[in-house]
Amino acid sequence: MAGHTQNEITIGAPVDLVWDMTNDVENWPQLFSEYASADIISREGNRTTFRLTMHPDENGTVWTWVSERETDRDTLSVRARRIETGPFAHMNILWQYEEVPAGTRMVWTQDFEMKPDAPVDDAWMTDNINRNSKVQMALIRDRIEQAAKERRLVPTLSD
Repeated sequence: MAGHTQNEITIGAPVDLVWDMTNDVENWPQLFSEYASADIISREGNRTTFRLTMHPDENGTVWTWVSERETDRDTLSVRARRIETGPFAHMNILWQYEEVPAGTRMVWTQDFEMKPDAPVDDAWMTDNINRNSKVQMALIRDRIEQAAKERRLVPTLSD
């Protein structure tokens, strides 16, 4: 059995701002609450290879791995995968963006499989990703909507 999740959120901001902020990997520690650092290893065209380091978990363990993202602005999509897979046999993520009347719809689709000797199984990780994605997406929405207001990219009551 492999794991599969799909989570989405609508962000009350223009697609250009959502695209720019969510693809600015260096600033992910200010966008996501779970990342302590994001270090760029290389950039080649639309492909970025980077190391993510999380804040210590409840046991004090610091998780880190290398991933690769390839952006496609024309299709408003990003394909990402872990290069250093850790406990995963594989982890692939598709980010999709769509302009909607309320702003921008952002969808994360994750397909993965845990290694046989991983400390958790696919079902546990599916539940974990679904829970965490909702938290991170809401945080990202709030931070991007605040940036849109500060940049006056969305109307306010006083406008």
